[in-house]
Amino acid sequence: MNIDPRLAGNRVVVSVSGGKDSAAAALHMRELGVPFDAVFLDTGWEHRDTYDYLRGPLEAAIGPIRWLRAEVTLPPGREAMAQELEAMLGHYSAMVRLCLYKIMFPARTIRWCTDAAKVQVMHRWLDTVDEPTVSVLGIRADESEARARMPEWEWLDSRDYWIHRPLIAWTLDDVIAIHRRHGLAPNPLYLQGSTRVGCWPCIFARKAEIRAVADTDPARIAVIERLEAMIAELYRRDDATEGRKARAEAPPTWFVPHDEPRAWPIARVVEWSRTSRGGRQVELFAAPPRDAGCVRWGMCDVADNRE
Repeated sequence: MNIDPRLAGNRVVVSVSGGKDSAAAALHMRELGVPFDAVFLDTGWEHRDTYDYLRGPLEAAIGPIRWLRAEVTLPPGREAMAQELEAMLGHYSAMVRLCLYKIMFPARTIRWCTDAAKVQVMHRWLDTVDEPTVSVLGIRADESEARARMPEWEWLDSRDYWIHRPLIAWTLDDVIAIHRRHGLAPNPLYLQGSTRVGCWPCIFARKAEIRAVADTDPARIAVIERLEAMIAELYRRDDATEGRKARAEAPPTWFVPHDEPRAWPIARVVEWSRTSRGGRQVELFAAPPRDAGCVRWGMCDVADNRE
């Protein structure tokens, strides 16, 4: 198998998220025989199953994973708020701290979360690597029109390293196939019907995904409710020590439904997520996600082997 000289002659860093595509990218490097560093950028807002998957099956399949996170320093009052929320979560959370630092949530128009909690963290770490580097990303063209326009290789002049997207022409079947070849079951959230395994939940989560969080992890909804209350308190508070004035307009909340002009509090979002199409009639007996379980990708035998 021919290996691109840029892989053979540089330090290779694979970003892993706990998702199927980044796992496939790491497995692909293994099949090529290319040594690499696996790096996970921890937002502190992932599902506990994703953390267990990274520490367990994925690390067993691809080797050690380096965990990186944004370190966010807060004023004393907000530090106490962060620690209260982290006690509810059970771990440090860069996402919680960034929301408290900015006194706002990420939004469609100001989507700062990925940049602050992941991209800048990776840039800072790569800046410490004193050798030519290739950053490998598990991105596929068939995921979106924007990704379809991305090249397989891209020189990032501002950071002085290569970005490599080896899966850009891969299909979902290709991703499943490489998991099967290595006996690696995908993140269990997929096998429960989730379409994504990133932030739990993402501010862009779909209706069914919000419902899944509310039904299976009410403790996470409670964290969001408490965080919303804290943001509202800070939003309306004068703070002479920071030169900040209270704002009169409605405080931001976690989620803005599609085509809605204003954010909704999470309690309202959960209520909406349990309605049928149109958002009016409550569904008492909703159908489970289509093709949930290992049947979804024909990987029951792989899941059984992992157990």
